[in-house]
Amino acid sequence: MMSEVQVHTVARQMLERHGFAAIAKAAEQAQACEGRGEADEAKEWRHIADAMKIMRGPAVS
Repeated sequence: MMSEVQVHTVARQMLERHGFAAIAKAAEQAQACEGRGEADEAKEWRHIADAMKIMRGPAVS
C-alpha cells in the first residue's frame, strides 16, 4: 500500500498532467483493477481520486 505522502504526490502529478480529467482516469484505473481482481490496487486508485477531489476544492454548480 502507498503511504499518504505517495498518494498525494501521485494525485498532484496526475492533476498537473491531466487537469480535472485525472479524477475520471483514476476512477477508470480503479474499475480496471477490480475487473482483474486487484482489490488493493483499486482501493489505492480510489484513494488517489479522493485526494484529487480534495485538491480541486469545492465543486462549482
